[in-house]
Amino acid sequence: MNDDALAASLTAHLDRLTFVDRPTDEVTALLVDAVAAWGEAQGFRVYRRATSVVPLPAPYQDRHSVVDVACARPVGRPVVIEVDRTDRRRTVEKLLAEADAGRVALWVRWGPGPFAAPPPPIRLVTCEVAVRNHRHSRLPARPAPQHSAPAGAAAEPVELPLTPD
Repeated sequence: MNDDALAASLTAHLDRLTFVDRPTDEVTALLVDAVAAWGEAQGFRVYRRATSVVPLPAPYQDRHSVVDVACARPVGRPVVIEVDRTDRRRTVEKLLAEADAGRVALWVRWGPGPFAAPPPPIRLVTCEVAVRNHRHSRLPARPAPQHSAPAGAAAEPVELPLTPD
């Protein structure tokens, strides 16, 4: 599966996710769980909070940052996924470093949108979420109810009985 197909597959998986009135931390946790479940469904080995190639800034430069989810594939480059509500420069830098190290970099951005496209080769996966009173919801898409006869169908007038006052 190529990089664009991976991003499209993860997008389709996240499109099925719904929740109502969740705080920010819970939404992030739900998304990380959903990303991990997607990786497992693909047959990948999934690692949460996997070590990144990016070292932490001083005084912790002997330690490394982490990515939210990393996936080892039987065939193809490893995949790293970051899940963020905000547009963080550090996340972009981390994902670019991961891509330079030979990994497929996917960035799951969630919130009300719009979402700015990250620089290539980072692939953006979006998850639009409604926000109200610092709570987040994502409801399933439902078609509008049909209120009238289909186009072209003749409607028969109905005579209503009049009742005297």
